[in-house]
Amino acid sequence: MKIKLSEKIGYAMGDAAAGGITWKIMSIAFPLFFTNVFGLSFADAATLMLVARLFDVVTDPLMGSLADRTQSRWGTYRPWIIFGAIPFGLIFALLLYTPDLGQTGKRIYAYGIYLLMMATYTAVNVPYGSLLGVMTDDDDEKNQFSSYRMVGAYAMGFITLLSFPYLQKAVGGTPQHQYAVTGMFFGLLATLMTLGCGLLTRERLKPVRAEHYSGKQFVDLVKNKPWIFLTLIGVSSNFFNGFRYAVAGYMLTYCLGGEITAGKLIINYTVFMTFGELTCMIFGGVSPWFTRVVGSKKRAFMAAALICAVTSVAFFFIPMKAEYIWVMITVVILTSVGIGLYSPLLWSMYSDVADYATKKNGTSSTGLIFSSGTMAQKLGTAVSGSLVALFLGMAGASMTTDKMGNSIVDPSSITQSVLDMIWSLFSLFPAAFALIMVGLLLLYPIKK
Repeated sequence: MKIKLSEKIGYAMGDAAAGGITWKIMSIAFPLFFTNVFGLSFADAATLMLVARLFDVVTDPLMGSLADRTQSRWGTYRPWIIFGAIPFGLIFALLLYTPDLGQTGKRIYAYGIYLLMMATYTAVNVPYGSLLGVMTDDDDEKNQFSSYRMVGAYAMGFITLLSFPYLQKAVGGTPQHQYAVTGMFFGLLATLMTLGCGLLTRERLKPVRAEHYSGKQFVDLVKNKPWIFLTLIGVSSNFFNGFRYAVAGYMLTYCLGGEITAGKLIINYTVFMTFGELTCMIFGGVSPWFTRVVGSKKRAFMAAALICAVTSVAFFFIPMKAEYIWVMITVVILTSVGIGLYSPLLWSMYSDVADYATKKNGTSSTGLIFSSGTMAQKLGTAVSGSLVALFLGMAGASMTTDKMGNSIVDPSSITQSVLDMIWSLFSLFPAAFALIMVGLLLLYPIKK
């Protein structure tokens, strides 16, 4: 059955909001925002993101199981997307607001809102991912939906990151004011796009529900060999991206001396990464064709991961000087070719694992299986962000207090060892996880 283009665009809007707006800003801007603008110490920022991940380990599978058992006039998964849209955007906006509180009050605010954002993200994004399993049973259509999803996420990511510094300059005022107003704008946009996704998509397949809720589905899950390997691959892929996005702000600020002006283009850390977003958008669309040429999702994923490994190692050997910015951007683009090719495959492969589980166990666990994809995304991204703060602290970076009493990074603590650590976190650390992905894919049993 051929599905209309409008529905594929509607589905893409879901990850344009989640992956292209909220998660992109949380991945690339939050480590720098929490330390340099909000005023948390490196230790506080690292602990915050680690605590949130432990929270997600519990909430994501529970949300997947709950979504599988939802029955409503809007379907099984769509109501979570439709009714979660407003809280999703609102809480994201609050996350970029810096309250006028003391250090303890700000720490409590940051922890509370961040955990609430993760819970809301889970309540919307786990059902969104699971929706792929009930829109069609045609494998080629699933690949296309997954490809549209990634193109939507990367296209919106490109727009978000490119516009971010210009929006901040247009808003003016203090950095705290800039982030707060920018957060309101992007929060509203995320709400509208999430709502559009829920209203434009359809659920055509009925999940085969278990008659009674029990812990058996969790037991079945840990016995599911394809799920175990794919979850580890998903975690590794998000560690790969997580390190790069979390450290990009520090890299541009400290290794390259801040914003770089190239003609009329302002290259800061968000703009620097937009070149990769645009490339991922293009090659996300190419991914279904590339998969058909290579012969299987598994082989296509392995080839893409190898591209990521080689180009990440190559980045490490670029001189740490601003005049080499276009060489760096070129390598980022080449790395993003690999990311763009494998990103749609990951979600399509989760759908394969869900189909495998249904055939093996007799009941659907689509939401539970897709929840592991969302959990892998948050685990890899946030733990890598936490580790960035931890490793920079271990390398010698520390905090001090400015004239206004705000905590800021101490410029005198940014030594060559800190700069080398930043450079490695953007290149060698991700390369190691790309190679881990290749090894895990060799063991992945589904050959579709």
